[in-house]
Amino acid sequence: MSTTPAIAPPAPTAAPGSPAAEARETDGGSGGPHARRFGLPIATCLVMGNIIGGGIFLLPASVAPFGTISLLAFGILTLGAIALALVFGRLAERLPHTGGPYVYARAAFGDFAGFLAAWTYWITSWVSNAALAVAAVGYLAVLFPAVGDHTWSMCLAALAVQWLPALANLAGTRWVGTVQVVATVLKFAPLLLVAVGGLFFFDPANLGPFQATGQSPVGALSASAAILLFSYLGVESAAVSAGEVRDPARNVGRATVLGTVGAAVVYLLGTLSVFGLVAHDRLVSSEAPFTDAVNAMFGGTWGGTVVACAAVVSMLGALNGWTLLSAQTPYAAAKDGLFPKAFETKRRGVPVTGVVVTVLLASALTVYNYTAGSAGVFESLVLITTFTATVPYLLSTAAQIHLLLTGRSEQVHRGRLVRDGVVASLAFGFSMWLVAGAGYAAVYQGVLFLFAGVPVYAVMAARKSRATA
Repeated sequence: MSTTPAIAPPAPTAAPGSPAAEARETDGGSGGPHARRFGLPIATCLVMGNIIGGGIFLLPASVAPFGTISLLAFGILTLGAIALALVFGRLAERLPHTGGPYVYARAAFGDFAGFLAAWTYWITSWVSNAALAVAAVGYLAVLFPAVGDHTWSMCLAALAVQWLPALANLAGTRWVGTVQVVATVLKFAPLLLVAVGGLFFFDPANLGPFQATGQSPVGALSASAAILLFSYLGVESAAVSAGEVRDPARNVGRATVLGTVGAAVVYLLGTLSVFGLVAHDRLVSSEAPFTDAVNAMFGGTWGGTVVACAAVVSMLGALNGWTLLSAQTPYAAAKDGLFPKAFETKRRGVPVTGVVVTVLLASALTVYNYTAGSAGVFESLVLITTFTATVPYLLSTAAQIHLLLTGRSEQVHRGRLVRDGVVASLAFGFSMWLVAGAGYAAVYQGVLFLFAGVPVYAVMAARKSRATA
């Protein structure tokens, strides 16, 4: 039996599934050959590409000081991420529209909750894009040493890394999908080489102790989990772009789960292989663990070039996907009068205003980072995004619980209700763990960013009220 609750987004302008609603998910006929809806493979690549950015190339060294207990923490976190992915899949079946967490929060709790989801997700997107671009410069300097010779050359390289994916987005969803598939294939080739091939060179003597610190097992588990917690940000990618996915009620959930599981396999096998290829004492101080792993497998020193290429491709692919997502949520909110109307403009299937504004803000933050020499400020902003990213997650899981409990008894299968309720509760707990892992300072500052959007909502809500009066 259907589990669709008897609830719809507040004050919708068109009934879901109606011709008017379908028109809302297009760009008014301006798409042409450059606009194309994503199928299941591209939607899955979008999820995997956005979850796996550049952090995986340093991840094994980051958790090595805690010992192999970090692999257990990774396994626990993977279960939480899959629960969150299942929640997004179920929500997308009920509300298969562009905007993801914004749509779900607004449907369950009204305009203000929807706005907070859109606002925090947007902040997360453009600050994270700047962080990814800055991180990519370090890998570019390995391939092109001149890039790292001067502050301005590094700044220009970071700007180029941001604008190339933005231009691909402005060219249309057809190009976004193509770039995402190519980037996913190119970056996963070397990662899978280590993750799978490394198992044939695996030496258990390299693993080191199960618990390498003086902490209790619970303390070590929590400490390593705090580093790993944010490895799965991006599970919502297909849900946010539901309007650009073919048959979203069916494909968004499948892409979300497949993408999350695929990323988890690469994460877990890759980390395990590196643990078994590089001696623990060396891995703890390694600045390029995958490079050391490739060198251990085949000898020589060419591993650094291979890993640098994979890292750059990985980050370009992540930026390509995150640039699209950063424009989708404001687009959905603008259609409902909760963001400036300019964000509603679409060309070739892409919300162009959102793309341009996002890349301009990220570029400004990048220039500030390099010119002011304020690495501490930039790192603080990045930490804040780890909190702001969890706000839409919490609202989405709460929306799922709300929708389940308010569904009419004749529409809800009791067994499925219990199952979905348990999964939603696990996902909510996982999201709360993400908040705790962000740290006190990041949560405090993130709340300030959150409340900074309240005046914006007040202005937009007033305009909306006048327009409907």
